[in-house]
Amino acid sequence: MPISYESFPEMRTLTKNNDDRLLTRDVILVMVATFCFMASNMLATPLMAGYSEHLGASGALMGVVSGMMNIVALFCRPIAGNLADRTSKRMLVGVGSALYLVASIWYSLATSPASLIAARMVNGVGFACCSVCLATWMSLLLPIRHMGAGMGLYGTMNALAMAIGPAIGIKAQQVIGYRHTFLISAVVAVFMVVSVLFVRNGGRPAARKATPPDRGAKTGRPPRRFGIRSIVEPRVVPLSLVFMLYAIPYFATQSFLVSYTGARRLAVEVSLFFPLYAIALLIMRITLRDLFDTKGFRFFMRVCSLLMLATLLCLDLTRNDLLLVCAAILMAGSYGIMSSVTQSQAVIIAGKARSGIANSTYYAGIDLGMSLGPIIGGFLYGNMPITWFYPLFMLAMPLAWVLYLATAGYTTPSKRP
Repeated sequence: MPISYESFPEMRTLTKNNDDRLLTRDVILVMVATFCFMASNMLATPLMAGYSEHLGASGALMGVVSGMMNIVALFCRPIAGNLADRTSKRMLVGVGSALYLVASIWYSLATSPASLIAARMVNGVGFACCSVCLATWMSLLLPIRHMGAGMGLYGTMNALAMAIGPAIGIKAQQVIGYRHTFLISAVVAVFMVVSVLFVRNGGRPAARKATPPDRGAKTGRPPRRFGIRSIVEPRVVPLSLVFMLYAIPYFATQSFLVSYTGARRLAVEVSLFFPLYAIALLIMRITLRDLFDTKGFRFFMRVCSLLMLATLLCLDLTRNDLLLVCAAILMAGSYGIMSSVTQSQAVIIAGKARSGIANSTYYAGIDLGMSLGPIIGGFLYGNMPITWFYPLFMLAMPLAWVLYLATAGYTTPSKRP
């Protein structure tokens, strides 16, 4: 996807006065805020099921507690995406950071599963605001020719936090208990607030073309105030659903890898998988950052589809740590790389003026994958022979290609602002 300003003249107008460097002071501060956002979240999330059980939750209620944040985020993201295109990113990220802080303190003070569910709902609203607005803010700070590399670095911060956050949370819980561990999450949220306050460019909405004042008179209808495009970018929906089919195997693995290896009585060190995934993803995103701006989406989809199939095959054949390590590296090259490529393509398709709604639509695919992956994994785990677990997840890749080819003409870059 080499991108030129000639292809998107409105983006040239938006960026002509900006620093053309990839790493500027503001970009670095937003990446720090991104790391703190995801680290605070991932420090707490792996502890939720155990903590709710500690507070007296049943097995079903443990699942509700764990999934409540993502359910709330799924419904709040379209609203956050719409607001991200209409108001200051600093304000929305500040609100999201404050909600993170409130939720973390609430976790440490919770006395019942119901209280914990309420805190997770607050966390979900903050998660929706921060995830959409940080990505949108980052895209507005980047020159268009560095969009792929910049969003790759944004994804790298998420990957690092997803490796470091759980490690700190799990270890801290073992040493100081649940309640004090959640206070660590609150401290990380404070760092996020501070980083946001020091960003010079507050992320004002990108300029839109003015609507002619007599448009309503010419058509005989009043200007349209609200519609589906106010909360969703239709051209990004197929792309989001394609990425959902990559996310389903990933989040099923995240939820069931320990149970899967236990059911098959495999002598492997499961704790190696996600740190190695994060390290491999960091290396790939740094070394391939220029490739993101020179190769098309279809190229990455071909490569990532093959790597996802190879990942699932390695997990199916795993009998030792070597194959588990291979699966972690291949997962980074499939789901991890596809995540960055899809997000940058969503912004390009929609244009910078609608990058907030584009990002919220993209994140809806992650939310659906995060919800459906464990649900489908649980169904397969409980109702099918365990040896069919990963072979059946391989069907996601042919489905992704069918959906992509059916909508390829629809998901082309927009030349509207």
